[in-house]
Amino acid sequence: MLFSSISSNTWLLSIGLLVCITICGCNASVDPNFRVRAVALGGWLVTEGWIKPSLFDGIPNKDFLDGTQFQLKSVTTGKYLSAEFGGGSIVVANRTTPSSWETFTVWRLNEKAFQLRVFQKQFLGLDLNGKGKALVAVANSPGVLETFEIVKKPGNSKRVRIKATNGMFLQAKTEELVTADYPAGNTTTGWGDDDPSVFVFRIAGKLLGEYQVTNGYGPLRAPQVMREHWKTFIVESDFKFISENGLNTVRVPVGWWIASDPSPPKPFVGGSLAALDNAFMWANKYGVKVIIDLHAAPGSQNGWEHSGTRDGSLEWGKTDENIKQTVNVIEFLASRYAKHPSLYAVELINEPLSPGVSVDTLKKFYKAGYDAVRRHTDKAFVIFSNRLGPMKPRELFPVISGLKGSVIDVHYYHLFTDDFNKMTVQQNIDYIYSNNTEELNRVTTSNGPLIFVGEWVAEWKVKDATKENYQRYAKAQLDVFGRATFGWSYWTLRNVNKHWNLEWMIKNGYIKL
Repeated sequence: MLFSSISSNTWLLSIGLLVCITICGCNASVDPNFRVRAVALGGWLVTEGWIKPSLFDGIPNKDFLDGTQFQLKSVTTGKYLSAEFGGGSIVVANRTTPSSWETFTVWRLNEKAFQLRVFQKQFLGLDLNGKGKALVAVANSPGVLETFEIVKKPGNSKRVRIKATNGMFLQAKTEELVTADYPAGNTTTGWGDDDPSVFVFRIAGKLLGEYQVTNGYGPLRAPQVMREHWKTFIVESDFKFISENGLNTVRVPVGWWIASDPSPPKPFVGGSLAALDNAFMWANKYGVKVIIDLHAAPGSQNGWEHSGTRDGSLEWGKTDENIKQTVNVIEFLASRYAKHPSLYAVELINEPLSPGVSVDTLKKFYKAGYDAVRRHTDKAFVIFSNRLGPMKPRELFPVISGLKGSVIDVHYYHLFTDDFNKMTVQQNIDYIYSNNTEELNRVTTSNGPLIFVGEWVAEWKVKDATKENYQRYAKAQLDVFGRATFGWSYWTLRNVNKHWNLEWMIKNGYIKL
């Protein structure tokens, strides 16, 4: 009787497992009780300087990295340099207040040579019609005439001179006439307010991403620095920690250049693909799932440093070739890891920005990207990131609702809008239970895509919050985001900012999973 009971139970269990395997083999589906509890490995394979500022410490002349925005005020006119009409015309020194037209963006050639882009995307350069002396902003592609050296006053980073390739310095002769004909020998007299070649220099913005760090170090040093970073920032023991502390998944941001490893386009360097291989190996060893996230798309999908942009321009999706290149990256990743037991999902692109990326362009890419994944696996989920900007949380439903194994990624932060500036501890917590719950309910449907809170963090605008305040705040997010039908992912595992560092938050008792 006992043997018969055991045999029956075993038979039933085997049938149950067979049914489960059959279902999982033909659909991207999971146990309905399972939820992704992930942490993002941000700042590892896609650089973000705010996560690890020390990565940039050894760059020579690092005030002038690609994408640095700065303004110049003539000491003699007391006015700011400006590209007239934002570009396509002359350069003047007659603006009392700096804004977009008075801001120049760096393209770095090396630690001494730079090209300077203006608002309408032309470059500062010498006008040959003016015998190579007048300064204009008309070139769409920079060359020798658009290349300059920026010379700082010794011991004073606020005063500079700009040297052109004709060997002369720029000078503001009048408010309407800026030329490159101030003799270099004249600069030996000092940096006084009577010198028309002297400008007060002010940085208005910086980018600290993958392009900046690799181009900043240059082709000889960058491979050494980046490979050391990839080898030490995330290591095998991190996956052991993850598996032992209530997490079951890692979300790994990658850049589009990984598909060209080991010889990606300059200035990117090879080696990140081997690091991603290690992540899959460690994940398998410790029973952790992997979400591959295309965080940086070719041309940049949002103009932010974590998109691999050179200068903050948003160029992704502007051409069919650009979309095709991105689909090829997804195809590469899907084909490489489709059969790996730890692959759980592929996120097609991270945080496309509205209105720079149109919804029609995004839908076109999403359909092609989905098909690319499905050519290699029907088990992995495919994640579609909502556009950031004006809230249209269900705008992707028409194109993805019928796609098997589809997931929509939403990001919830209490940091980046003025709404949270003056909120108290309780108001932040109430917002989570009311507003965030409502937002999740709005995108959750019985027959639609699953929902993934792909980024959140237990950080806010509340000043002098206590540990107990943070614990309550984190618990509220875990309560609400834990209802997301696919799951959630904390940003990030490791970070110099403690509350963004989930490892630190867990070890110090701020978050309990």
